[in-house]
Amino acid sequence: MYFAVALGLYPNRGIIDAAFSVVADGMQRSVFASGRIPLDRTRTSIGPITIEIVEPMRVNRVVVDSPEHGLVADLTATARTPAYEEPRQTRHVGTQLTMDVTRATQLVTWTGTLSSGGQEIPLTAPTYGTKDRSWGIRGVGDPAPAAPRHVLPQIFFLWAPLNFTDVCLHYLRFEDALGVPWSETAAVLPVIGDKEPVFGEDTGIRTLGGVRHDVRWAPGLRRSEGATLLLAPGDTVELEPIRAFRMSGVGYLHPTWGHGKWHGELAVDGEAHRTEDLDTLAFDTVHVQQVMRATWGGRTGLGVLEQLVIGPYAPGGFTDLLGGASASAAAP
Repeated sequence: MYFAVALGLYPNRGIIDAAFSVVADGMQRSVFASGRIPLDRTRTSIGPITIEIVEPMRVNRVVVDSPEHGLVADLTATARTPAYEEPRQTRHVGTQLTMDVTRATQLVTWTGTLSSGGQEIPLTAPTYGTKDRSWGIRGVGDPAPAAPRHVLPQIFFLWAPLNFTDVCLHYLRFEDALGVPWSETAAVLPVIGDKEPVFGEDTGIRTLGGVRHDVRWAPGLRRSEGATLLLAPGDTVELEPIRAFRMSGVGYLHPTWGHGKWHGELAVDGEAHRTEDLDTLAFDTVHVQQVMRATWGGRTGLGVLEQLVIGPYAPGGFTDLLGGASASAAAP
């Protein structure tokens, strides 16, 4: 089982939206909500989805009450690590600013209750996960009028928060079409107790330099069938896919429920798909988070490898907008 929740506030558009999605038993179910942004920006609730800040950077509660769409949840995320602020991610296409984002990421433990499709799903202890908070400019919502582009859209993005029993690891990388990184980071995050700091200079976070990746692309697709993070000579993390979650389930690249779109004063809807039907190269299914079993020396952990590859990417053998990996390019 895998679940995700997203909530966004778009002050320039006057919109708040949220989504909650679960992959279980071969199905991905989602509920979406959108409406007018509240005057009180601390009201992080829309329709059947509420995200409550119980204790800043330490405890969050997620409540979903949408039985008509097969989703009911009352979940609490408790920080396992300090919050790690990733390097600022700024990108232009020609003269147009397309991204200027800052994000803080934490590894967490989830507890609570969850029902999908009328079936209660137990959360075993510990249930590891991730929480992130980003703010800034992204290419979402209805675009402003602009001159047409002369090149294909291009993005290569990896994002890998990994939970181990005694420590956590976080990796991020953006690359251009030739594989040259334009934003990257890797960090070892300590597991903390209730009284230890969640932010500041004395959190014990240790950044790593020169980390590389080796993604083994699944033939015919734009997602991995496994990957390796090369931290240093002789020091690697092996990632083995367990299941895939399509990020469109929480609004990313969704043709209808994409982030920051106006649907009226309040709109709520849901959808359900068989996961095998989502294994395609459609624009709204190539953005994935794969749940990964992670092996780092003697450690075995759990995390995700988020992947978004659109447009040309020479190291993967991708030359067009959405073509899949060839069998030869996918071979190790």
